[in-house]
Amino acid sequence: MTQIHGLRVHSSRPTRREAPSGRKNRWRMIRWTVAFLLVLYLFCLPRKLFDVPYATVVTDRHGELLGARIAADGQWRFPPCDTVPEKFGRCITAFEDRHFYRHFGINPLAIARACKQNLQARRIVSGGSTLTMQTIRLSRGQRRTVGEKLIEAILATRLESRYSKPEILALYASHAPFGGNVVGLDAAAWRYFGHAPDQLSWAEAATLAVLPNAPAMIHPAKNRPALLEKRNRLLQYLYDSGDIDEIAYDLATSEPLPTEPAPLPRAAPHLVTRFAAGNPGKRITSSVDKNIQLQVESILDRWHLTFVRSDIRNMAAIIIDVHTNEALAYCGNVQFEDNASSGQVDVIRAPRSSGSILKPFLYCIALQDGQILPHTLLPDIPININGFVPQNFNMQYDGAIPASAAIARSLNIPSVHLLRAYSVPKFYDFLKRAGLTTLTRPPAHYGLSLILGGAEATLWDVSFMYADMARSLQNMPRTKGRLLPEDKNPELLPPVFSPGAVWQVFDAIKEVYRPEEIDRRYIPSVQRIAWKTGTSYGFRDAWAVGATSRYVVGVWIGNASGEGKPGLVGGRTAAPVMFDIFNMLPASPWFSRPEGAFVETSVCRRSGHLKSRFCDDAAPALILPGGLRTTACPYHTPVSLTPDGRHRVYENCTEAGQPVIRQNRFVLPPVWEWYYRQHHPEYTTLPPFLPGCGEDTHSPMAFIYPQAGNIRVHLPRQLDGSAGEITFELAHSNSSATVFWHIDTDYLGATRDFHKYTFRPPSGKHRITVVDTEGNTLSLNITVE
Repeated sequence: MTQIHGLRVHSSRPTRREAPSGRKNRWRMIRWTVAFLLVLYLFCLPRKLFDVPYATVVTDRHGELLGARIAADGQWRFPPCDTVPEKFGRCITAFEDRHFYRHFGINPLAIARACKQNLQARRIVSGGSTLTMQTIRLSRGQRRTVGEKLIEAILATRLESRYSKPEILALYASHAPFGGNVVGLDAAAWRYFGHAPDQLSWAEAATLAVLPNAPAMIHPAKNRPALLEKRNRLLQYLYDSGDIDEIAYDLATSEPLPTEPAPLPRAAPHLVTRFAAGNPGKRITSSVDKNIQLQVESILDRWHLTFVRSDIRNMAAIIIDVHTNEALAYCGNVQFEDNASSGQVDVIRAPRSSGSILKPFLYCIALQDGQILPHTLLPDIPININGFVPQNFNMQYDGAIPASAAIARSLNIPSVHLLRAYSVPKFYDFLKRAGLTTLTRPPAHYGLSLILGGAEATLWDVSFMYADMARSLQNMPRTKGRLLPEDKNPELLPPVFSPGAVWQVFDAIKEVYRPEEIDRRYIPSVQRIAWKTGTSYGFRDAWAVGATSRYVVGVWIGNASGEGKPGLVGGRTAAPVMFDIFNMLPASPWFSRPEGAFVETSVCRRSGHLKSRFCDDAAPALILPGGLRTTACPYHTPVSLTPDGRHRVYENCTEAGQPVIRQNRFVLPPVWEWYYRQHHPEYTTLPPFLPGCGEDTHSPMAFIYPQAGNIRVHLPRQLDGSAGEITFELAHSNSSATVFWHIDTDYLGATRDFHKYTFRPPSGKHRITVVDTEGNTLSLNITVE
């Protein structure tokens, strides 16, 4: 400030005191920005309108409800639906918002009418909210105030601009309260009426339409007269407006109200639980067919009443559509609600001892790799491999048996011999490639027991492996087994099964006959089925899996706890259940023989090998090309006999002019023929050589136990502490021969007819020698410990 002629003049230059004006402008901008953001926050719709947990809902392939699991907040709130059934849509708009399809989110007339009614009553008796505003209120979950009502009105207009009327109606119907912990139209329809919303009658739709208005005060379990009056008043309006005719009105008003909430469907509970664990809060369409599922559950429940008397408490079954490779029925167990009997264990996915159920896969890969022909003879004799002593189920031996019959009869010992010849690591690798996911340890851990239940398997894996075989016969690509039908282009897997080998496997097991387990001919079935059973060690698991050109059925029976029970045999328990299920399904034609998969050759009828030059009895047969690499028949050999046939001779040792009979004879190894001739009386052994006219290079004797080689023998202690004894067993082709037994240089004794000798050898290394009356000698080295 300066002074001119006595006057004080202010300078135009701003001083530091005037700086706050700039700060005021900045604060004004900040306040407007905060206000704008607040308005934006209050009146902009969130990207996800409802942020609430939903129940897991599982339907079958046709949309039929299988079951559901409650939402995380304890509400029966199904995932939102896309549309609203016409009847409910008409009822809810007639009751809550008659001008729904004409307003823009708010109805000024309704608001004015509500204000008038509230002023007259001096309390809130009407809200004037549209369905759009109610949808906003449900999504926000705030207390009802005048300010909140204003926010709802503004957001309702925003909702109308983002969604169509049908979409808004669907949002409301999916989240409206219907009393208790029932939220949403879908859950209410099932809980109160036991069926889907699109099946609601006019009376049912009207009942549900009036419930959200005051669900805490009026619902089927509370204030029923008021609920009935509100429902009938709505039906009267629908009749007056021409939505329903007189007959529909009379029928609707005569319908009673529901008495109490109905239980939700509980089909395939283990499948529903599995989906709920992996996809909570989703609506899942499974590949299951509910009609088939319920029939299978009924069959299992009926058989359960029989088996539970023997304390066999658990069962599981699966049906696979071979054409789609999808599960049509998934019964993980019986008695789902019974925790005491492990009813909630999903046995379909539980690893269990495989028993004999894997034998057809060994037969298949052995054929496929040219290891055997379909009817190649396999040994069925006692075997002891480092303490591993497998036994057949019937505790008998056939000596030698065709591979096809060994698989059909599920004989253990021939299967062990076949696996030993094929190789455990190779079969182990094949099983993993074929889809067996439970082989978690190296091949050496399982050893030869791999084919007899030494490994675990799941009903899911095994059933889909059989389905892969059935698909290969119909030129269908190999895919993963599925429970969801949406994937129309599933990932393709490398093929592992040769159609020709599968054809021969299925041909062998389509007429399974095991009299010690079950007589297939007494099981009623209208179709041919390739099927196999399995029984685990200790009678803990019973299996049965069957395949036709259209379906695969897998069944497991036992106790989830692993407790074994006498009589728990695959053929006696699981097989009848499997055939019951097949008889429920439509019949399927048998498989067509794959074209171009086989070559024709001559095969020995008795040995199943390729015909050798000494085979007199051969027949044309179709085999896989790899089978041409197998050995020719090793069991037919040429012999020269004296005219009476009682002795063998060399031709150069006979007198001049003496006739000699030349024959090709079928000769098995001594141990094989010892058991073989007990079942085949037509089998004849070779006669001995004429004295002085030949030396037998074919030994007529063989040890049955212990078998040839350097054997270690552990003698068990007796109760008195003394060392135990060992029984040696010998097979001789001449049933009347006498055999003399020696240990080292000491003579022990003689046997005739049945050659068993029991004694207590001293500790150390010894040589056991046997000699028959013809001078044939056989020795065995043992070490006694």
